[in-house]
Amino acid sequence: MTWTLSGFGDEIDEDPTVQTAVLQALGARHIEVRSAWGTNIVDLSAEELDRLSGVFTERGMGVSAIASPIGKVDVSLPVEHEVERLGRAIGAAHRLGTRYIRLFSFFRGDGVAVESIRDDVLVRMRALADAAEAADVVLLHENEKDIYGDTPERCLDVVESVGSDNLRLAWDSANFVQVGVAHPFDDGYAMLRPHLEYLQVKDALSATAEVTPAGEGDGQLAETLTALRDDGYTGFASLEPHLTDVNALGGFSGPEAFGRAGRAFRLLTDRIGVDLV
Repeated sequence: MTWTLSGFGDEIDEDPTVQTAVLQALGARHIEVRSAWGTNIVDLSAEELDRLSGVFTERGMGVSAIASPIGKVDVSLPVEHEVERLGRAIGAAHRLGTRYIRLFSFFRGDGVAVESIRDDVLVRMRALADAAEAADVVLLHENEKDIYGDTPERCLDVVESVGSDNLRLAWDSANFVQVGVAHPFDDGYAMLRPHLEYLQVKDALSATAEVTPAGEGDGQLAETLTALRDDGYTGFASLEPHLTDVNALGGFSGPEAFGRAGRAFRLLTDRIGVDLV
């Protein structure tokens, strides 16, 4: 069994040349792109995207996904706001040679009940899926903390209610732990597996919500990886360690901590007989 290793380059450094060097030292030949030179992927100019593409081509690096911020905004914003930004993410995906774009299912204001935003979320997710279908890209919904789809049940609601082959799920064990899902594998894997397309790799402790390398938290990573192996999963596994800093738009680890996270993940996959390439 072989999975394709990738990772969030901007968790290593702002400079894509450093990002690729560290990832390649860990045995990865793909990168997940969230930002470059300190600028988010949806804000890079055409010239900057060309420059970024040149860096990857020169170093023989593929792009696993565009880690966009789409849907990581308040649901009260107009539908068109995120559709327009998705257009920019789609342009980046086409330029960098990937079909995958990560996105989220919207925040809500303080004191707003999650159930009350469901219809607005689904309208927006349907509009985003329509754009993805037209552009032949695949949206990967991440179970980010405090968005509508932050629990297994609501992740399932989003993907099944929209009902598009171009909207699939990215699995993040740490995020589930941090919103109180005590046993992510036991509580969510079976229901979400039919829609699971992409694996984001980090772990977390239930008691403190602290993010840890894979296998050092309470996210049931070993059980999840073993089940994916047994199910015949052959997709991407993308390192997103979040080991030194976490903020509203992502996290940071630095080369040393990122390397530690990569080695911890490879230890788990070696134990279950999965090769990372």
